[in-house]
Amino acid sequence: MTEITILDGGMGQELVARISDKPTGLWATRLMMDHPEIVREIHADFFAAGAGIATANTYAIHHDRLAGTGAEARFEELHLLALGLAAEARDAHGGGRIAGALGPLGGSYKAELAPPSAEAAPLYAEIVALQEPYVDLFILETMSGVDQARGGLMGTRATEKPVWLSLSVDDEDGTRLRSGEALADVLPLVEEFAPEAVLINCSRPEAVSAGLPVIAGMGRPFGGYANGFTVIVESFRQAGATVDLLDARTDLGPVEYADFVDRWIGLGATIVGGCCEVGPAHIAEITRRVGRRS
Repeated sequence: MTEITILDGGMGQELVARISDKPTGLWATRLMMDHPEIVREIHADFFAAGAGIATANTYAIHHDRLAGTGAEARFEELHLLALGLAAEARDAHGGGRIAGALGPLGGSYKAELAPPSAEAAPLYAEIVALQEPYVDLFILETMSGVDQARGGLMGTRATEKPVWLSLSVDDEDGTRLRSGEALADVLPLVEEFAPEAVLINCSRPEAVSAGLPVIAGMGRPFGGYANGFTVIVESFRQAGATVDLLDARTDLGPVEYADFVDRWIGLGATIVGGCCEVGPAHIAEITRRVGRRS
């Protein structure tokens, strides 16, 4: 039986669900600043549900995201806070791995706003050097365009830790990145940089299902972790947008989501989990089914 790695679910939306604070452009970073104990609690709940990896809440801790918020000088402090909270939950659980989240520059789903790869690379390299002593692996998350992914991979060249490349695909056509480029166009990057795994994340599960056969041919372990949004509205792509612009699906409970994950595993996926709107109950159902397979 092939071993299945179970990721955690979405930190940001789980924070929104548990905290009544009004969302801001800093999203999960602001909520972590104000309620660090809830971040630790969420990591703990995902571990208890069966996740083997805690993805540190560092997705949006970029200089460009912090600019103009009054938190610019807290860049390093916030990374260390997020990593420490994940480590505390892991230690209390008695095991597990920590992944350093490397989110997209310029904002989610907006590859056209990301700096060119040559400019992005040193920004990612700075984060990698900061996180490396504390993580077991890195996940480049929600890479929505080829050059955006290239910049992230260039920024991870110096690390000896495993790097997973996770791509976000078009919700209506999972064989294309959100930039409109073919998902298959990422293959030269995979051949050049040799990430340990290739994933699809933060897209509708139907789109993940369509995209997995493409990345399955890239010669790396692969998998997916979808979101539970109805649609990514155009207004969310604008600067300063907040998550209250997005609605959660009502047809994607733990059982329904795990049905998708079952199909992904059937396609050969060995790394599965959840993104935004996928909580501990979803991960627990995935864990139950994976255990039933063994």
